[in-house]
Amino acid sequence: MHMNDDRINYLDHAATTPVREDVLEKMLPYFSQKFGNPSSLYALAGEARYGLDEAREQVAAVLGSRTGEVVFTGGGSESNNTAIKGVAAARQGLSPGSRSGGHVITSAIEHHAVIHPVEQLEKMGYEATYVGVDGAGRVDPDEFAAAVRPDTFLASVMLVNNEVGTIQNVSAVSQRVRDAADRVGANVLIHTDAVQAAGKLSLNVDDLGVDLMSLSAHKIYGPKGVGVLFVRRGTELEPLIAGGGQEGQMRSGTENVAAIVGMGEALTLSEAERPSNRARFHELSERLVEGIAERVPNSRFNGHHTDRVPEIANFSFPGVEGEPVLLGLDFKGIAASSGSACSSASLEPSHVLLAMGMSPELAVGSVRISMGRETTGTDIDDVLQVLPEILEQLGTFPAAGGN
Repeated sequence: MHMNDDRINYLDHAATTPVREDVLEKMLPYFSQKFGNPSSLYALAGEARYGLDEAREQVAAVLGSRTGEVVFTGGGSESNNTAIKGVAAARQGLSPGSRSGGHVITSAIEHHAVIHPVEQLEKMGYEATYVGVDGAGRVDPDEFAAAVRPDTFLASVMLVNNEVGTIQNVSAVSQRVRDAADRVGANVLIHTDAVQAAGKLSLNVDDLGVDLMSLSAHKIYGPKGVGVLFVRRGTELEPLIAGGGQEGQMRSGTENVAAIVGMGEALTLSEAERPSNRARFHELSERLVEGIAERVPNSRFNGHHTDRVPEIANFSFPGVEGEPVLLGLDFKGIAASSGSACSSASLEPSHVLLAMGMSPELAVGSVRISMGRETTGTDIDDVLQVLPEILEQLGTFPAAGGN
């Protein structure tokens, strides 16, 4: 049992991950000896430019895209904002007469980095449809496509939900949306937030049928503060950040070369290890889900049992708020979260769980356990041992062997 030693039993990989050794090693020279500005002409700059080009090739190889379609950004949130606002702004520029803006479709369970930019567009006179999900967190592709109107210009649907791990059928959504767009004469671009899917599912942009895709390095053992936006060739996009015209005019600012090099390497490694990781995570996830069902009889597993990534598991415990459970786990050296890290400071019920039809009382008591490279069966067993004790202290269910 290692709960009382100094090691943190880290089960919040969906929030962030540590930079892995081989990624850090590759980044280090770009802070010091290869520090040049990639836009300059001398040899030192050439070294930095080489690092940048190689990272772009690495990302393109994983996405099955051209290198010119890979734009490096400051992270997943920036990629989502650039895709949503950039497409809207470009459309406004293409048809300056259209004061009303136009129409965007997204799902009710997107990350806030998609929902909030869409809400900002609404304040600017655009219209939005937030398509609901079923009790397991899945969007119905037909229902999604039914929202397409002649003035729809963007559809955004995430590949893997960050709170419950449910996988969306993005290729079916994009196919139906394109068919619907043809019927009503709309020109709709399709964006997917694939931040939680990297290293877990294929990111092939042609198979998914998307025009835009957001990724982040810090979810796959790369550094924080760097992301990717795939922009399919021919996509009209107004940059969010204007200036020196770096990243093919799509994202100005001297490139954060070290971070970009880390992103390329992290994505390559996570893709290479993806197939061999599947069985191990399935096994750990089964152990966790079955173990909690057995030990906490009134608990509820949130999400889809099969159409999900095994790394993310979300549970609700009636009559308890998530926060005291997390503090109890933390006291025992186990780091988990309630729903999304970006909103766990607030005791608002999760918008994802509410959209899945859960009551606000139950949605406040959710706990997300997300596994990673270092997670072992012992880590899972620790949770299974400690969680019932914590819930018992909080008075939510009788002690084992009680009435």
